[in-house]
Amino acid sequence: MASNLIVARAGVQYVPPISLAFWRWAIAFLILIFFTYKPILKNLKYLKKEYKKLFFLGAMGCGVCGAFPMLAGQTTTVTNMGIIYTSSPIFIILISSIFFNERLSKSQFLGLLFCFLGVISIIIKGDLNLLINLEFTSGDLWMLGAAMGWALYAVFLLNWKSNFKLFHRFTIIAFFGALSLLPFSVLENIYVSKVIYNDKFYFWTIFAAVSPGLIAFVLYAQTQKYLGASVTGFTLYIFTVYGAFYGIFLFGEELREYHYYGAALVFLGMYLVKRKIKLTELKEQQIQLAETLDELEKLRQTTDQMLSKAK
Repeated sequence: MASNLIVARAGVQYVPPISLAFWRWAIAFLILIFFTYKPILKNLKYLKKEYKKLFFLGAMGCGVCGAFPMLAGQTTTVTNMGIIYTSSPIFIILISSIFFNERLSKSQFLGLLFCFLGVISIIIKGDLNLLINLEFTSGDLWMLGAAMGWALYAVFLLNWKSNFKLFHRFTIIAFFGALSLLPFSVLENIYVSKVIYNDKFYFWTIFAAVSPGLIAFVLYAQTQKYLGASVTGFTLYIFTVYGAFYGIFLFGEELREYHYYGAALVFLGMYLVKRKIKLTELKEQQIQLAETLDELEKLRQTTDQMLSKAK
């Protein structure tokens, strides 16, 4: 996932940002469909029922999250992009509370507040005058939009049930993601910058499709499957570290004071949210254990009665 930042900063120097995002998911779809076309064709009846939801997921997960970081990479730093994108779990909590009536605890609200302050401090570069005068770097705002887009994708992906298996659904999402980007890519080519189909184009589009696209998806899905959601959530912390590493050593960026306290506030906000989730899970486990013990006690009493009658 962190390699997406390299594409966003370096790839856009050779391929226009929206076109880069479009070709990334078009190529990813062509690779995936080679392995998944048979089961998808067998289940076309489900596609007719789910295509609106799948298009929304494609537009958010591949369209917004594909194009916005590429647009961000033109004017902001890799370090800023990494820290701002780390805030996406906070937006997930907020969106879940709005659309699916999930209650927001005091701890989660405090976490949202800290995370918001952290992101704002990064966007204004620690200078309140920039906030007062509404002077923001456009790339930071694009990246904030990408974090929100990913949150929408993650929330609805979890809550919308599908008849398609994981990779089959992802193939369709990649297709709709490319489709959502196509008209904007055409307009970009006509009015902004044309795509030059040379070696650099093929390298960056294929790299974007495979490394931060397919490989990142597979690794993330497998990590979540075998290690659970809590452990997988820590990958976002690593994402920020890699972002800073790439920024310093590949692009000659410098860490500023506001990067440290901005990242600290974001991490503190995420910790408060995850801490509340873990406590809730523990309480649920305690309730389940108590219910199991009650059932065992009832079973013991029934067995004793049966043994007494047998005697």
